[in-house]
Amino acid sequence: MDERTHKLMAMYLQGTYKGAAVVVDDLNAEIDIFDADSVKAKTLLERRLAESARPIIALSLHELTLENILYVKKPVKTAGLLFALNEAGAILSATKKPDNPLNVHAENTASRPSQDFSAKTESLLSTEKNQVEKQAINTDEQRKTSKHQTAMQFDEGKFNAYIGSVPGLDVNDPKQFPNATYDPKDYFQEYVQSALMAAETQKQAIHMNSGWKPLIILPHNHEIWLDADDKQLRAFASVSMNKISGAKITFTPVDSGLASMQDSLEKFHDKDAFLWKLAVWTSKGRYPSDLDIHRAVFLKHWPNFTRLVVTPQALRISALLMAGPRTLPDIAEVLKIKPQYVFVFISAAYALGLVEQAKREMDEVIQPSTIKKSEKQGLLSRITGKLRVNKS
Repeated sequence: MDERTHKLMAMYLQGTYKGAAVVVDDLNAEIDIFDADSVKAKTLLERRLAESARPIIALSLHELTLENILYVKKPVKTAGLLFALNEAGAILSATKKPDNPLNVHAENTASRPSQDFSAKTESLLSTEKNQVEKQAINTDEQRKTSKHQTAMQFDEGKFNAYIGSVPGLDVNDPKQFPNATYDPKDYFQEYVQSALMAAETQKQAIHMNSGWKPLIILPHNHEIWLDADDKQLRAFASVSMNKISGAKITFTPVDSGLASMQDSLEKFHDKDAFLWKLAVWTSKGRYPSDLDIHRAVFLKHWPNFTRLVVTPQALRISALLMAGPRTLPDIAEVLKIKPQYVFVFISAAYALGLVEQAKREMDEVIQPSTIKKSEKQGLLSRITGKLRVNKS
């Protein structure tokens, strides 16, 4: 990497990552870190692979799939780099021989397998969680709870009471994994997601009336106003819309100026924070039925935990997925955590579009059959059509 980036990386390793790694000269190095976006990166990487068997970490804005190279997405996040360093350390641990005199004084700060974070990694992740807890914005709009307050965090003991459970279903039992799913279309979550998409597409504020509590979407501010508190929302989130007799959802365009309701600032929510916690409460520890539990998922980018409900093990799950795609059971097995924590995190991240299913090789080979257009309009198209009619 260029001299400026080199100095910046050295500063990070001496500060945020102190103890995890240290910059040394080439002869004493155990791991190479490359700026994969530099002009000469490809040539330098090929040369290094040919000359040395040292683990390589590549930093890039774009996802890399280079063989024998660990990828960390820019801008570099604490957990992402720490996980890559631990992966590299595991490679070193597996390849080093005890009788090699060159290894007597070599410091391996990430000697445990990749399935287990080092104590240093755990300590730094804990520090990051503490920073999330302390971060707050002191402004006149601080009463807008979900928009400006720090993320909520729960220990494992209180988490079950917070999200609830499904009677007769143990989501942590591998034999019951096929049944540990939920379909957002059956709940309030789907209507909110569709209304959000319609409001953003039409660039129009929407009043959503579900027969429960008034909800207004303000796409220009990326906010939601709901005349209900979290306890009420949590209870309503888990109710199947099919069980509500006479429920009729209506969507009406409203003037964003009139909808701001400045006298009720505590009822405003950041759009992503609202959808995230709504998915948490809807899932009750289950995973979305759209996802195949036997296929790997990947995380597009690190969630903004400063504004989100931080579920148990969320930081470790994010760090693991940033290192590469994995199946949901595999995540739980690697991190030695309850599958429930994986499912609820995936549900929330999937609602925000942060998680996708990794493609199988066969998907690239076999052309999918043509899907006939349904005669029934989708929820989103019906909302959009209704908005256009109302506006005219």
